[in-house]
Amino acid sequence: MGKPQKHIPVKLVVGLISGDPSNLTRAKTLLEKKFGRTDKETELLDFSCTHYYEEEFGKNLKRRFLSFKNLIVPEKNYGIKLYTNKLEKRLSRKGRRAVNIDPGYITLTGLVLFTTKPRGHRIYIGKGIYADLELNFAKKTFQPLEWTYPDYRTDEYIVFFNSVRTIYLSQVKECL
Repeated sequence: MGKPQKHIPVKLVVGLISGDPSNLTRAKTLLEKKFGRTDKETELLDFSCTHYYEEEFGKNLKRRFLSFKNLIVPEKNYGIKLYTNKLEKRLSRKGRRAVNIDPGYITLTGLVLFTTKPRGHRIYIGKGIYADLELNFAKKTFQPLEWTYPDYRTDEYIVFFNSVRTIYLSQVKECL
């Protein structure tokens, strides 16, 4: 019989989407106040793989990913998604979101995102929040899964997540 073991800390990552890059900067500032300094981020990326957000945010959307220096414990991580939902509401204008905030975390074996939308492959973790394994780490790189969002399949995203995993690996070597 296996014995339960304490999980090593995980690496917080956040994806931001908006039609106005200043909203991404404002969200980053507030996220850093809550979770500490970032240690890696992407340049502004075009977000054009889906039209899902255009009605709410308009066209010519931009995305930026952030990773945070401070590692987090995976227990009760649903609180991160609850916080980012409140932050989206706080940054809203005239009842409409100004920025979409997608938090998740990187482990040695994958990228997990938090969501409020249940699906067959998502695991309920509490308070109306689900964990979604978006990318699996195998053969020395992140690999998409059957349900992986189209943008998360791109080389540009995978290169970023691989580089964050490298930072994370150096941070957790003493825990291994």
